Amino acid sequence: MHVRIATVAFQGIDVIDVDVQVHLGAGFSGLALVGLPDKAVGESRERIRSALAAIGLALPARRITINLSPADLHKEGSHYDLPIALALMTAIGVFSPDQLQPYLSLGELALDSSLRRVVGVLPAAVAAARSARGIICPAACGGEAAWSGAGDIVAAPSLISVVNHFKGTQVLSPPTARIAPAPEIGRDLADVKGQESAKRALEVAAAGGHHLLMIGPPGAGKSMLAQRLPGILPPLRPAEALEVSMLHSVAGLLESGTIASRRPFRDPHHSTTMAAMVGGGTRARPGEVSLAHHGVLFLDELPEFQRGVLEALRQPLETGRATVARANAHVAYPSRVQLVAAANP
Repeated sequence: MHVRIATVAFQGIDVIDVDVQVHLGAGFSGLALVGLPDKAVGESRERIRSALAAIGLALPARRITINLSPADLHKEGSHYDLPIALALMTAIGVFSPDQLQPYLSLGELALDSSLRRVVGVLPAAVAAARSARGIICPAACGGEAAWSGAGDIVAAPSLISVVNHFKGTQVLSPPTARIAPAPEIGRDLADVKGQESAKRALEVAAAGGHHLLMIGPPGAGKSMLAQRLPGILPPLRPAEALEVSMLHSVAGLLESGTIASRRPFRDPHHSTTMAAMVGGGTRARPGEVSLAHHGVLFLDELPEFQRGVLEALRQPLETGRATVARANAHVAYPSRVQLVAAANP
């Protein structure tokens, strides 16, 4: 029997369609996972075995081949657990072959079959909405998925609840879109006594979206002023909030599945590396300049930053995109930021 379930892979905030294909064949019993999986994906076999056993299911004593297509795309992350499990359950007759075709699924399985939150649900849900598909995701991620406009969102707390939902015995309610609450006590420019010229400069920078460099002796209040700039910036527009939230979703920074409600403020230490500033690493994660998209990037003690790190900021500041090129990945993250720097004389 041959079964296909749709899921996604991520390149930056871009979504690539991935098919989870399962084949039950004759031969010695075993489970082979192919399609360039990384360590986390390879370990999903044991999580899925335990999760299925927790709901009273066992894999058939046949040769099982699982292919993640396209096979030349590197697969990484734990969000492949749920689509692989759903494909196996379809292959053994729990679901009908066409029941899950209109859905895209992602989620991490715990050993007791509960579904744990994963990164990237918001861009995956947006991609599902564009292709007129529904999405199956963990309940902890339902709040961010609801912002996508996808037609049918199944936000399930566990694997057995997914089964019951499609069997009609326990229909899950659609999740509600949630927005992160504003902080009760923020950093207000009214807290600053004096500094009239500096406060006027902040107001002009906020109104025009200008970059800002503050030079003064230690203790003059440069950091205090910079930290209060987001409080006088205009609120995020809906499209901007969605962009910021998609970036934070990929980076795993969305709290409790709620999308961003205020402009980000990032203040990396002067020992920050180039990969941490503009993005990179083995999985090409977004850097500080991208996590501050539509917000403020504050560089305190500017002369203490490595020269290479400061030079690497040229292209993101000019183009509004940080491009990370690696041998196995070429990823671009949006990075339209307002740069605020502080230095001693």
